Amino acid sequence: MKKLTLAAFCLALLASCDFSKYALVEEYDFETRFEKSGGKETAAYHEVISYYTDLAEAYPSISLEEFGKTDSGEPLHLAVYSPDGDFDFEKLRKDKSILLINNGIHPGESDGIDATMMLFRDLAGDSIKTPKNTIIATIPIYNIGGALNRNSTSRTNQNGPMEYGFRGNARNYDLNRDFIKADTRNTRSFYEIFHHVNPDVFIDTHVSNGADYQYTLTHLFTQHNKLGGELGEYLDEKMMPALEDSLKRKKLDITPYVNVFNEVPEKGFSQFLDLPRYSTGYTSLWNTLGMMVETHMLKPYKQRVNGTYELIRSMINITDIESSRIKDIRERERRKYLTDRWYPINYEPDMENPSKRQFKGYEGEMIASEVTGKQRLKYDRNKPFTKEINYYDNFKATEEIEIPRAYVIPQGWWNIIDLLELNKIKMQPLKQDTTFLVEVYQIEDLKTGDKAFEGHYPHSEVKVSKTTDSIKFRKGDMLVKTFQDGARYLIETLEPTAPDSFFKWNFFDSVLQQKEGFSPYVFEDIAKEMLETNDGLKQEFEMKKRNDPEFSNDWYAQLDWLHKKSKHYEAAHLRYPIFRLPR
Repeated sequence: MKKLTLAAFCLALLASCDFSKYALVEEYDFETRFEKSGGKETAAYHEVISYYTDLAEAYPSISLEEFGKTDSGEPLHLAVYSPDGDFDFEKLRKDKSILLINNGIHPGESDGIDATMMLFRDLAGDSIKTPKNTIIATIPIYNIGGALNRNSTSRTNQNGPMEYGFRGNARNYDLNRDFIKADTRNTRSFYEIFHHVNPDVFIDTHVSNGADYQYTLTHLFTQHNKLGGELGEYLDEKMMPALEDSLKRKKLDITPYVNVFNEVPEKGFSQFLDLPRYSTGYTSLWNTLGMMVETHMLKPYKQRVNGTYELIRSMINITDIESSRIKDIRERERRKYLTDRWYPINYEPDMENPSKRQFKGYEGEMIASEVTGKQRLKYDRNKPFTKEINYYDNFKATEEIEIPRAYVIPQGWWNIIDLLELNKIKMQPLKQDTTFLVEVYQIEDLKTGDKAFEGHYPHSEVKVSKTTDSIKFRKGDMLVKTFQDGARYLIETLEPTAPDSFFKWNFFDSVLQQKEGFSPYVFEDIAKEMLETNDGLKQEFEMKKRNDPEFSNDWYAQLDWLHKKSKHYEAAHLRYPIFRLPR
């Protein structure tokens, strides 16, 4: 009787077990093209999306969602691994850290695409250690247009895979120069994903172009001085060394991104300054700890993918162990930028304060080129070395601005307002016509590029002056307070001298052109009356003629100078059209 009861109990227990997941998994082939090819090939775009679709169907811990369109017409996807099958980010971020991986921003650099496919499969299938405190999210392929433009020749220096995507997107933009200007639909959809996920840690996967050296892996963490404060210190003093130590235990050497071109690295090099145009520069504006992994183009593809896989696993483990600390530091930094008075906006390497690094390279020398007859760089892989080098990873601020209480954006600049809205910036339309005492920038000087760069002719060396004036704003103009989470984004985009400001990216070029002029034969009489009735102006005018021979010999320049001193000269010319409410 006891045996029958036990047998019945076992049958009932088996009947209650859910084996559907395991039965379902057996219906799919989760071996990647990379694995099937022995590490020689990478998956095409539609294979990648089908793979994640199958993972989401087979495993309750995986989800796949569409977010907006890209320039290719295809949607951007977000895949998420959550061990408990909970995909509510509002709920998850209260207790969990979130790590976001971006792949295929340059689809020819496909290492991360294949590595992350295997990673998600292994996490879902419990074949590797699963994190307890961290949710993993990924954009499987960000540059879809480039991924669809598949070829085997455009990565001239790269050692595999056999075929890959192209660097430019469907409109030939380099997406890793677009995170501030957002010319592409890809970037605008990325905004949606980024603010939905709000990651604590961000990884962008790449393959390097540059010098030859022994390492397969290099890291490009966001510049710690620019990230600033406790968060920058944590990144530099804790997270980066923890990653290097973790990979060393796996017998994988790593070094900082080798930021040289046609030079030998042992001469020393500076850290790459990731401005907000780049992915990690953009994510740092929201106090996200960011890094790029840059594998070495000349190493075999299999070695590069496996190295990327292990690096991501190490970063997941660090994030998981440090979850509470990372979240606490991010929260303190968020509050810090709500109360700080000054903000540094431009940096340069501190050439007097380098770090010392042991670097594993190959001897290189300049020899005569058999092609050009000039000098060329030649590395000798039979002559490896380990040398101490200078690494300039400390940067110092060269310019800082006082953070205003708010910005006022006239509603006519709707293109700016649209970008702020996409970045979840809080704005208040004025309920009635209102006069504010505001700080006004005047553009005094600038240089403009003579070659197109990512769809623009950007400005540089921008110089401004600042005055205070009472200006009447219209009902519907936008008041944007800096006391909000997007404070850093606002400053970096709206301060005209910031390195990736909207002004430098040509968003305000219409104010650089004078719209109203004068007819010399009419203005001559007005100019004469101005000089006769204003002794100070006359003295200034005569002095300029004495001290500036070119001006003295140019009658039109003289009339134009006087016109700019008159009441007829338009206020909008060279006046930066975003205004600051001082503290």
